Amino acid sequence: MRNFVQPGNTLDFVAQSGGVVSGATVKKGAFIHVSATSAAEGETYSGDLVGVFELAAKTNQAWTQGDVLYWDDTAKNWTKTATDNFKGGAAAADKASAAATGQVRLTPTI
Repeated sequence: MRNFVQPGNTLDFVAQSGGVVSGATVKKGAFIHVSATSAAEGETYSGDLVGVFELAAKTNQAWTQGDVLYWDDTAKNWTKTATDNFKGGAAAADKASAAATGQVRLTPTI
């Protein structure tokens, strides 16, 4: 196929204001991804759009494997709360209410 570019599991992005840290969830337009590298503002970095990652999660909220998860771009954590947040994944494993991280399987948003 002559017009195939790449599988699209990982893309290059330009770091937003404040830069990005490797392993952090980043929302850029319709893309919610995990940065594979750190980068200062304006630098190019690689971001994973699919996969399972241990990521910042809302505390005082338990997850059951398979729960739909949303990225809270203000609090910078994953939550089951849909209101004002961005659908982007599912719980890959159960998470206890007190846990500050959880396993998120990223799901392409578009």
